[in-house]
Amino acid sequence: MASIAFPSLAKKTRLSDGTTYGYVVVPPFHPSKTTFFLLHGFPSSCYDWRHQIIGLQKEGYGVIAPDLLGYGDADKPSDLNAYRFKTMPLSKAFAVGHDWGTALASRLATYHKDRFHAIITLAAIKKIIGYEPYGYWKWHNTDQAATDYNEHLASGFSLTYPTDPYMWRTDYAPTGKAAEFVRTGRTTPLPSWFPFKEYTTRDEIFTSGGYAGPLSWYKAAMGGVNTADEQNTPDKDKPCPLPNLFIAAEQDYVCVAGLQLKQAHDWCPILKTETGDCSHWVELEEPERLNRLLVRLGKEYAPEL
Repeated sequence: MASIAFPSLAKKTRLSDGTTYGYVVVPPFHPSKTTFFLLHGFPSSCYDWRHQIIGLQKEGYGVIAPDLLGYGDADKPSDLNAYRFKTMPLSKAFAVGHDWGTALASRLATYHKDRFHAIITLAAIKKIIGYEPYGYWKWHNTDQAATDYNEHLASGFSLTYPTDPYMWRTDYAPTGKAAEFVRTGRTTPLPSWFPFKEYTTRDEIFTSGGYAGPLSWYKAAMGGVNTADEQNTPDKDKPCPLPNLFIAAEQDYVCVAGLQLKQAHDWCPILKTETGDCSHWVELEEPERLNRLLVRLGKEYAPEL
């Protein structure tokens, strides 16, 4: 939530369709510096980009980090059609997406390629591997899931930000396991890369906003709200038309690195790849490395005048 995490940098805007977004904005130090558009995933907010917001600001770059629809300071509509990728706001920038943010960044590249220099994707949402990685989607597609998460915030955090990444394979991905973990109130110690002070800030954000909005991204996907837009996209426009930096996480047992790298090569003609020895949360576990990669890409594709 922008207003809690970065009150001095937080703004709100109301779009022409009436939707309100909260976001963090850092203007570039000089007009020759580009801007990074940071798109978070589930269950997050712009606060998960805190290391990049600070790091890119120190390098003189601009940053726009919105609370995506359903999260933080943004509206939380129950109408799933509001979560169509084609209706999201954007501006000229490098688009950086994590988790669900990668799906949005990829479609922004399709629909509005002239507004972006390049796309950077971390731990992308994709489907089908050897074991069952998306059994939890069935639970996330129910109204009960939001109630479960809201009543057991600490358990929801332990499940989605695990100390042991392998827990996603045993207690998150298989059908029924994630719901069982949360409903029984299980918790684990905080990961070393998520200090208690930062945990309390995140807890405040989700205590305020709840999980109904964030879970709408799953319901929208399973309800096919983007299907018509996808079907109407010509085949020639389906590959990513922009340079793409894809960063895979070796210890991510849901968004599996090997599968993602293959699909990235299939759909991104102008591709650079990096692999991190970390879990799903690249931006939190390896922030300095990610910041260096973003700065390097900025210099390559949007050089200063």
